[in-house]
Amino acid sequence: MSEPDPGLTGGCLCGAVRFSYSGPLGGELGAVTVCHCAQCRRAQGYAAAVAPALARGFVVLRGRGEIGEYESSPGKWRGFCRSCGSPLYSRRDARPDDLRLRLGAVDAAPPGLKVEAHIFTAGAPAWSFGDDAPRYAWFEPGRQPAAGAGG
Repeated sequence: MSEPDPGLTGGCLCGAVRFSYSGPLGGELGAVTVCHCAQCRRAQGYAAAVAPALARGFVVLRGRGEIGEYESSPGKWRGFCRSCGSPLYSRRDARPDDLRLRLGAVDAAPPGLKVEAHIFTAGAPAWSFGDDAPRYAWFEPGRQPAAGAGG
């Protein structure tokens, strides 16, 4: 007999919050999207990759008290780590069974998970879309990062 599937795991940048998620992502719950609205760009520092999820499948493993929520528009709440500010999810009062899980907080997304749509693109700046700039597996040439530093 194989071990039960633990689902997805994830957390914040500082490690204060850890969570697991078991259940569907996207599909019948809605499209996996990258949102380019001004709120997401400000909250994430860039466009936000999100996957519709079931609230009952989201389990805080550590740091429940570190999760804060901000009402960014009436009835819409953005969950984040109070210590480092990492975005974790959003939810709406009108849809208590649903979450929109921030994919940047997930340790490793399921291999078949794909972005199905880019939304709120009308007012998005040109830099928020694909371009032909070179891509590097790590840092760009000539940059000497500090020890332990990331992007």
